[in-house]
Amino acid sequence: MTTHYQDIEPSTEERWLTQYYFFRAAFSVLWVTLALSIGRHDATVAAVLLTVYPAWDAVANYIDAARSGGLAQNRTQSVNVVVSLATTIAVVVALQTGMNQVLGVFGAWAILAGLLQLATAIRRWKSYGAQWAMVLSGAQSALAGGFFIAQANMPEAPSIGNIAGYAGVGALYFLISAVWLITRDWRRKSA
Repeated sequence: MTTHYQDIEPSTEERWLTQYYFFRAAFSVLWVTLALSIGRHDATVAAVLLTVYPAWDAVANYIDAARSGGLAQNRTQSVNVVVSLATTIAVVVALQTGMNQVLGVFGAWAILAGLLQLATAIRRWKSYGAQWAMVLSGAQSALAGGFFIAQANMPEAPSIGNIAGYAGVGALYFLISAVWLITRDWRRKSA
């Protein structure tokens, strides 16, 4: 059986997904770096970073859904856009009260966004494969959300560092997914 060159080239959608995963990983690494360096010592920077994180997730999900067939075709991401925008507003409100409330908001968001990411990854698995890291990321996010809510109810105030660890693990999952897609493409070309 002869394999045509176009059969082994990744589709436009696969290339987009790989680039998207790399970009999400890079953003998260930058966010974690800023959170652990400047955000730990400057409350204003921490507040901005805590607000930007869910806002960025809303924008990223919107762009990905739009590039992947539109919002109507990608309902889990459409819902994730709304959830992340609502979270951004809730973080701004919670910042007026304290970090315990902010961590509680992040916990609820991590659960919802994680379950939506899990559903998106399962749907994409049929078309692109290589989604196991995104499935794990979504499940881990939902579990982390539960821990955040429990920590938010502790008497000691959490810091941006609590959320930075979560964002760092998310960056790792996005990076693994991007590398996995590239590796799968290389294997297809060499087969």
